[in-house]
Amino acid sequence: MIDAASDPIFAIHVLQYRPSRNDTAGQAGREGDLPSQIAGFFQGTGMPDAAWWQALWPDPAGTVAAAGIGPGMDVVDLCCGDGWFTLPIARIARHVTAIDIDADLLQAASRRLDAQGALNYDAVLGDAYEVARLIPQPCDFVLMANAFHGVPDQQRLASAIRSALAPGGRLAIVNWHARKREDTVVLGQPRGPKTESRMSPQQTIDAVSGSGLSVVQVVELPPYHYAAVFARTAD
Repeated sequence: MIDAASDPIFAIHVLQYRPSRNDTAGQAGREGDLPSQIAGFFQGTGMPDAAWWQALWPDPAGTVAAAGIGPGMDVVDLCCGDGWFTLPIARIARHVTAIDIDADLLQAASRRLDAQGALNYDAVLGDAYEVARLIPQPCDFVLMANAFHGVPDQQRLASAIRSALAPGGRLAIVNWHARKREDTVVLGQPRGPKTESRMSPQQTIDAVSGSGLSVVQVVELPPYHYAAVFARTAD
């Protein structure tokens, strides 16, 4: 775990958070099938090797723009991992809050943004189910990339995200298409979560249904992903 007091740059941005006794799950950075020892980590969503991750996502700015993130927005990058998408969000949005349960990944995200001079962000160590409690006010947009497939209670998380959104706010869930793992090759090797963990767009829509979020569109993110975009419905 990080001792923020010993890392002044990191301490500027990180808001330390300790899950309550009732918190029973958490989140992760990105893909990976190795189990994490962090309590509450969404299994099967660990951060992959940087080389193939960057080969798969060579244009993270284009990805976040395609998902619907734009100027003037307050955005949450939920399960942010090492900040590969957080940095381009910071370059577009008014403000971004990066949330992850893995302190080492959160530190990596913070250093990535600091290295590029980003000042419009906070990095928050905490549980994804507590997202509404981890931000000071409702946000305009939540991005959750490559982690939803590993969430044990997807309906609960969708409801929690809905509570974190301002009226008209949106959620984009970026998932691997439900293709066989051996067919999703990057740099000559099969990549991504186990075949049985993958979700089709309709499965993602069904998982979110009933949470107070309605699907707006499904955006293709070649070669292997899509973004299911939802809007907060009226109270």
